[in-house]
Amino acid sequence: MNKNIQILDCTLRDGGLGLEDAEKNKIASIRFTEKDACSVAENLTLSEIDIIELGSIEITPDDRRGFCIYQDIQSISKVMPKKKNGNQLFAALYRGPDTPIEDIPEWNPSLCEAVRVIIRYSELQKSLDFCAALSTKGYKVFVQPMLTMRYSDEEIKDLIQKSNKMGAYALYFVDSYGYMQASDVMRLFKVYDQGLDKNIRIGFHSHNNINLALSNVLSFIEINTERKIIVDSCLLGMGQGAGNLQTELFIGYLKQNQEIRYSYSRVLEACEIIENYTEQGSWGYSVTRLLPAIYKTAYKYGIALRYHYRLRYSEMDVVLSEMPEDLRQRYTPENTVNLLERTGFFEEIKVEG
Repeated sequence: MNKNIQILDCTLRDGGLGLEDAEKNKIASIRFTEKDACSVAENLTLSEIDIIELGSIEITPDDRRGFCIYQDIQSISKVMPKKKNGNQLFAALYRGPDTPIEDIPEWNPSLCEAVRVIIRYSELQKSLDFCAALSTKGYKVFVQPMLTMRYSDEEIKDLIQKSNKMGAYALYFVDSYGYMQASDVMRLFKVYDQGLDKNIRIGFHSHNNINLALSNVLSFIEINTERKIIVDSCLLGMGQGAGNLQTELFIGYLKQNQEIRYSYSRVLEACEIIENYTEQGSWGYSVTRLLPAIYKTAYKYGIALRYHYRLRYSEMDVVLSEMPEDLRQRYTPENTVNLLERTGFFEEIKVEG
């Protein structure tokens, strides 16, 4: 087992975005209370988790702090607890290269030191330039190519070269739609490891649509390498769609197999808080979230087909099995209508309606 593992807990960020998705799709309407968000961050800090993601940054017209979405790096940094040890990092995620770079201050100790940036496939160069600019400003930059499985070999090579050039802290592979298997993990790690500078960490962000998050992560940490790696996880798996690897499950596994530096009791105290949010059905395994992963497409198609159009699972299977390539990678309500029209279900739904 790799001895150079860092754990990044992204409960507040991925969980917050999961709550936002649930509200948008009328599955549930619940937001983090300020007290709960602060208590989760405090307990994770005291547990000595290596990296704690406090939320995401997005310029929005309304207050979305209940989803741990903040307007800027200064605002999110105000909720940083006091570090338990000097190596601990607090992270914030930019949901894209939308914030004008001139509005982002140079890093200083009052700000989150780690910044993660979602790399938009449709704005690849703009996203990478944004990462490079943040690195120049003194931040530890995590390069996060969403749905890494869609990238060609040449595009992966470009990600690696640009990460090397900017001196990124980490380059990730991200299982956005939750259909990666162990062979994919091994293949991507090998390509990354061969091309990345030795001091750049390789990170893995898993999703649990087909219940392989833990299995894939165990394959990841068993790779024979001296390179430092980062494993993302969330308390109770809380996250978008089917959710993520569970922090308490992963640390529990490590606890059984090696000496750990984490306070498991503090992790479990944080779980007590997140458990209050589980009854809403905002995340977790379901057939609705499984079927899109089987057909390697966005879980939001499943949500729309099931909850908006009221399709049965067998009907969803038929529709998703006919998913054309031009719609596969990007969910929109318009694309869902297009898909239903192509498969002949839209007329049936209108007649029944």
